[in-house]
Amino acid sequence: MNRRDFITLLGGAAAAWPLTARAQQPKVPVIGFLSAGAESDDPRFVPAFRQGLSELNFVEGRNVSLEFRWAEGHYDRLPELAADFVRRKTTVIAAFGPPAALAAKAATQAIPVIFVSGADPVASGIVSSLNRPGGNVTGISLLINEMVTKQVQLLRDAQPKAASIGVLVNPGNISFQAEMNDAETAAKGLGLQAVVHQVTKDEEIETAFAEFVEKKVNGVLVASDLFLTSRTKLIAGLALRERLPTISQGNRFAQSGGLMSYGTDVPEGYRQAGIYAGRILKGARPSELPVFQLTKFQLVINTTTAKVIGVTIPPMVLAIADEVIE
Repeated sequence: MNRRDFITLLGGAAAAWPLTARAQQPKVPVIGFLSAGAESDDPRFVPAFRQGLSELNFVEGRNVSLEFRWAEGHYDRLPELAADFVRRKTTVIAAFGPPAALAAKAATQAIPVIFVSGADPVASGIVSSLNRPGGNVTGISLLINEMVTKQVQLLRDAQPKAASIGVLVNPGNISFQAEMNDAETAAKGLGLQAVVHQVTKDEEIETAFAEFVEKKVNGVLVASDLFLTSRTKLIAGLALRERLPTISQGNRFAQSGGLMSYGTDVPEGYRQAGIYAGRILKGARPSELPVFQLTKFQLVINTTTAKVIGVTIPPMVLAIADEVIE
């Protein structure tokens, strides 16, 4: 072989080497992040999920990739968004909100699905058992249905002379009937009348508040729902304008001007979902991971809002608050 042929051969091998090396690199797993809500719902959710992943040594952009799909409260979009992840053959689907979890479950029996749900995962058909979920689905339960009675009680405690409360629910949420029934039962037990309004659009929320004012309700309970969460500022603003004490689940509601928030730590649920996703990426099977249940509840009270709407929070209620916004 002459010198020219040798150099040509060597150059060709050098050019081909990076292609071969790249072909031998392991494929980076992809997590499909499917939310029934909007990206703007709470800026803590996605970082909390990433934190959970990082605790299992998975870092986005280094050894795992995330793809995001947001239904923005339009639950009818979820089946197609879930199907898109299946077509793309994502490694794991992380589904946030009961409608997203059910859409992901219906879309695939092969791809592992990790959910975060406020609805009872068994009663809503997401899993068959909390301890032995079976199949390809497991996740995090926020135990939201268990806090409605306490929320009604807190509204009553804030206004001992209250006679009625308004209840905002989204009929598109699988757990709306249970939350509505719980609110009505709790209200009746305290001698309160419950005025329930079902909403799916912004204008319906405004109509609901107009009806609450007309019927002279003494407070409003906002049911747990990602559509309603995405309208936190609208609801809090209407409550301030109409001087209505209002309570919802996430602490962001009180931080946005609502009177009170009571519920589990939702960002912690997203962190736990990231941990579960990491365990799946390391080889665990969803059927082997029991549904993780958050058990710590938090009460946040906005005393600035209380002053604006003319409500005096009793000292016994302030004493049990985890956070007081002044």
